[in-house]
Amino acid sequence: QVQLVESGGGLVQAGGSLTLSCVASGSIFSIYDMGWYRQGPGNKREAVASMLQSNTSYYANSVKGRFTISRHNAKNTVYLQMNSLKPEDTDVYYCKAVGESGVSYYRRRRFEAWGQGTQVTVSS
Repeated sequence: QVQLVESGGGLVQAGGSLTLSCVASGSIFSIYDMGWYRQGPGNKREAVASMLQSNTSYYANSVKGRFTISRHNAKNTVYLQMNSLKPEDTDVYYCKAVGESGVSYYRRRRFEAWGQGTQVTVSS
């Protein structure tokens, strides 16, 4: 079973920065896609940024130029550097990973896992 643990959320003033981290653990063979989503009360969960194993990245228009995603594939870790934060960035941020895991290589299966979420609050 694959588990994701996020860290790095908190309270910051508008214009400030935060870095989120997410580590995946378990019997993981590969992670195709690793990224960040966010969700506010009553809202749908939306994609913020993601990065493939090849380092191809995707960003939501609302965060382009302000957020940077990076991965350390050997450590099964993804980071989200958030700069120039705005009050509208306030949300719970979730890490998501999609890949292959299993008890052995020949019994590997696709997995999709989510972290428990970390709160990011930006004050005006």
